[in-house]
Amino acid sequence: MNVDVAIVGAGPTGLCLARSLANSGLSLLLIDKQPHDAIADPAFDGREIALTHASQDILARLGIWQRIDADEISPLRHAQVMNGSNLPGMKIVPVGSDPTLGALVPNHLIRRAAYAAIQDQPGVALRTGVGLSSLRVENSGVTLALSDGERVDARLIIAADSRFSETRRMLGIGAQMRDFGKSMMVCRMAHELPHEHTAWEWFDYGQTLALLPLNGNRSSVVLTLPPRDMQQVMQLEDGDFEREIQRRFQGRLGGMKVAGTRHVYPLVGTYAQRMVGPRAALIGDAAVGMHPVTAHGFNFGLQSQQRLADALLNAVRLGADIADPGLLKRYERGHRLATHPLYLATNLVASLYTDDSPPARLLRAAALQVADRLAPFKRALAAQLSHTVTSGGR
Repeated sequence: MNVDVAIVGAGPTGLCLARSLANSGLSLLLIDKQPHDAIADPAFDGREIALTHASQDILARLGIWQRIDADEISPLRHAQVMNGSNLPGMKIVPVGSDPTLGALVPNHLIRRAAYAAIQDQPGVALRTGVGLSSLRVENSGVTLALSDGERVDARLIIAADSRFSETRRMLGIGAQMRDFGKSMMVCRMAHELPHEHTAWEWFDYGQTLALLPLNGNRSSVVLTLPPRDMQQVMQLEDGDFEREIQRRFQGRLGGMKVAGTRHVYPLVGTYAQRMVGPRAALIGDAAVGMHPVTAHGFNFGLQSQQRLADALLNAVRLGADIADPGLLKRYERGHRLATHPLYLATNLVASLYTDDSPPARLLRAAALQVADRLAPFKRALAAQLSHTVTSGGR
C-alpha cells in the first residue's frame, strides 16, 4: 500500500490531523491498535477536557465542535487555586469580553466527533486492530511493517500514539519522562451546593484535589495520591467512597453522591528530545505530554496538528516535498517555543505544590499570596488559560 502520510495513532489528535489534511490531495492512512468500535464509539473514560477558546475555534473549523451535544459542554467561568487549608487562595477570572475561560467537554465525545468528521473524507483511510511492528526510513520514503504482515510505503510518518509512543522509539527519538509517582483518579459526582462553574485546583497537604464544574450540581472530582493510598480509596464501596470524598473536600460542597464510574491514571509528563526526524514528525502527547495541572495537554495537541497541517498544506500548494527537513524543523521550532516554557513551569508548580516539607509549605503560601496580588500576572494567566496562541489555520 502506498500513501503520502501515515499517521500512527487514531486518538483525537491523530484524527484531527487527518481532518485538517483532508481535501488537500494527499493520501492519508490512520493506523491504530484499537478495534474499530473503540475508535468510532469510545467508552466514557472519566476525563473532562478543558478547552480554550482557541481550541474550540480549531474544532469548529474542522467540523468537530458542531458534532458535540451542546448539553455536554460545560462553561468554565472562573478558576480557583488554593494551598493547604487556606481559602479562597488565588481566583482567576476571564479577560476581555468573553465571560468564560473556556469549556469542559468529555474526552470520549471529542474522540467520537473527531472520528465522525473524517468519515467520507477524500483520501483518508483507517486501519484498526493493527500495530506497527517495524519501520525503515530511507531518503525516498518510509516503509512500515504492520502487525498483520501488510507493508505500507509513505512519504511521511506521523507519530500520534500517546506519551508512551512506540513509534517515537522506533524512530530513535528519546524523551524526557517525568514520573511524578502519583495516581490521579477522576469520577463524576453530584453535590448539594452549587459550584458556580468555577474550577478548583486545591494543593492540600498529602493530596491534591481538583473540581471540574459540569452542568447542574455535578462536577468531575479529581484526586491525586500516592498509588498505595489510591488503591485503598478505589476499594471503597460507593457509600464509603462518597463519605471519603466529602471528607477530603471538607464538606465545602455539601453532600456528595457518585454520578459516574471511577478511573485512575498514572501521572507522567513527557517531552520529546526531538519532534521531527528524517521523513517523520511527532504530534500530540507523543511530542508533549503535560501534567494535567494546567489543563493544556489536548490544547497543545490541537496546536501541534494545526501547525504541522499548515506547513504540509503550504508545501502542497507550492509543489514542495512534504518531508522537506527545513519544513519539519520550522514546525518543531514553532511548537517547542509554544510549549517548552509552560511544560517546565508546570513541572515546577507540580513539584513545589506537592512538597509538604516545612520550607516548601512556607514557599507555597508566599508564592500564591504574591501571585494573587499581582493583577498583571493574573490577567496574563487568564489569557493563557483561555486564549492559547496558535498559528493560522484553515
